[in-house]
Amino acid sequence: MSAPTHTRPHPATRAGAAGRLPWWALALPVLAFTALLALILNPSDAHAATGDPAITHLFERVQQLIVR
Repeated sequence: MSAPTHTRPHPATRAGAAGRLPWWALALPVLAFTALLALILNPSDAHAATGDPAITHLFERVQQLIVR
């Protein structure tokens, strides 16, 4: 008596990364990045933070560019 043989499943077709990822796979990292950037650039949360004036000016300039 012989054992039944199993056939291999067909390999999945390659549709590319855009065909397999849901919309939130890109939206969530972008949302998290913008939220963290807003927390960093919010001057009211930096009560005890004293930093190099050059870095402070850089962040102010980036904040001005984002607001535009």
